Amino acid sequence: MENAAFATATPRALATDAVHAGREDLAELGLHAPPIDLSTTYPSYDAAGEAERIDAFAATGGRLEGPPVYARLDNPTTARFETALARLEGAESAVAFASGMAALTAVLLARASMGLRHVVAVRPLYGCSDHLLAAGLLGTEVTWTDPAGIAEAIRPDTGLVMVETPANPTLAEVDLRAVRHACGSVPLMVDNTFATPVLQRPLDHGARIVLHSATKYLGGHGDVMGGVVACDEKFAGLLRQVRFATGGVLHPMAGYLLLRGLSTLPVRVRAASASAADLACRLAADPRIARVHYPKIGGAMVSFEVYGDPHQVIAGVRLITPAVSLGSVDSLIQHPASISHRIVAEGDRRSAGVSDRLLRLSVGLEDVEDLWRDLAEALSAQPVRIGKGGVRQSRPVAR
Repeated sequence: MENAAFATATPRALATDAVHAGREDLAELGLHAPPIDLSTTYPSYDAAGEAERIDAFAATGGRLEGPPVYARLDNPTTARFETALARLEGAESAVAFASGMAALTAVLLARASMGLRHVVAVRPLYGCSDHLLAAGLLGTEVTWTDPAGIAEAIRPDTGLVMVETPANPTLAEVDLRAVRHACGSVPLMVDNTFATPVLQRPLDHGARIVLHSATKYLGGHGDVMGGVVACDEKFAGLLRQVRFATGGVLHPMAGYLLLRGLSTLPVRVRAASASAADLACRLAADPRIARVHYPKIGGAMVSFEVYGDPHQVIAGVRLITPAVSLGSVDSLIQHPASISHRIVAEGDRRSAGVSDRLLRLSVGLEDVEDLWRDLAEALSAQPVRIGKGGVRQSRPVAR
């Protein structure tokens, strides 16, 4: 499978590429659905030839020409997903991993292998990303800053500037072009999990690396785990070498499901985003809600703060599922301070805007009226705002 981002001579709309990228050769093969290759190893009677190909991989990390050798090196099914995601992000290449955290780990290890162990990062980030950087588990060192302080925080050994926009869970946004300018020659990596290439393509704004937890919108159905990095081919080669050495490979079945998920990504994201925007407006007008966070770029995520106990809301939903993760066809709600960002130190959490009364809602494809009815009932016991600064307790509504 060819993995270049621009395999067609004529540019196509994102919705078209979502359906066809990574599948262009199927008709020629006499197939309609992409095949799933579950082999872990592949036969070869030319040991000398295999040695030359493995030497070539060791030198560049480039995708091997000819038949596969071993599943930890490459897999034809996951390669199709990589080709498609690279096309959607406008990248030369993409490299898939077993999870989003495995993908981030590979990026950090790849930069550290060049002696560039320092990372400049902007909070908030996904809680486990924050923890991986702050704990120094990979031998990296992090400087936390706001976007205005990026240029000053960069050192000679800085290998990466990392931002997430919209950010998890506050949905804070950064100006990617301004951040890219502040980075100078240091690569900017953007976690694009919440926006997806449907709403934002960071490479178009100067970023050099794009990270996704593919478990979320790319898969879209809550049944597959994976991560992927979109970048130029040179860095992709290094990431493949890290993946081979560390073993954080994406299973072929997961690669198949993620490729299938991409085909409906634009439709799912746009439909869920429309409902999310509607719910954000209703929440903003509700006297039981202290504050609503919804990004200018749009999207299917809404965060909001209540005046009372957020755990009552979690316990009160019936249609919406109280669960971690996001980006599924069904709506999910969770309390970040208790779950997704619990691993972040309390002071850092709060300074990044993750308050104890913040709830994060991942809006799915249900009818918006049904979702609002469920939310309104779950909020029925919350205090309500009365004038400036005052709140009073509301009476629970019988179900």
